[in-house]
Amino acid sequence: MSMDALFEQLRHPNPHLREEAIWRIAESRDETTIPRLMSLLGEEDVVYRRAAVKTLGAIGLPAVNPLVETLKTSDNPVVRASCGKALAQVAVNYPDITFPEEALAGLKACIEDPNPVVHLVSIMALGEMGTQGLDILTESLQTTENPSVAMAVINALGSIPDQRAMDALCALSQDESKDEMLREAARSATSRLEQVIKFKQVNDARFNR
Repeated sequence: MSMDALFEQLRHPNPHLREEAIWRIAESRDETTIPRLMSLLGEEDVVYRRAAVKTLGAIGLPAVNPLVETLKTSDNPVVRASCGKALAQVAVNYPDITFPEEALAGLKACIEDPNPVVHLVSIMALGEMGTQGLDILTESLQTTENPSVAMAVINALGSIPDQRAMDALCALSQDESKDEMLREAARSATSRLEQVIKFKQVNDARFNR
């Protein structure tokens, strides 16, 4: 199947055919593939746009720099949000890769983006990056004055099995100067994180037997 046909398949109403096209494009890409996918990040057809996002996520590390550059420079909030989602997809698909500092800095800058979708997906991406995004998330939790940003950071920290995430959530939950809603969210995230850490410890023990 030609590359043009695979791109057309990204529009297909059948999700299984879209998924097939996503991975075939990622595996057979050439120098034109990433720019072509990037051009779809503002696409009005939501199915097509989301498929482009997932394909960039399937490509992985080679897509990171173009995504970060567009995240920082585009004046279209739909495009910026799509970049954040694609970076999150890269992190999900390739949990062991090391993201460049430029990627982390770009996502950090977008945490206070005026568009709520952009700052939420930036936080989500940092959460998916796990310990690599942890310092940025904990710093944001201490400095942000935006309740929706704080809530998103709390939720992201609640999925990172690291003691530093636990410490940040515990500190917030006990800080009486903070809004009670945020403190309660931190307590809830702490409970979730305890389970995540226990699950990781069990898995690690099995793996190391």
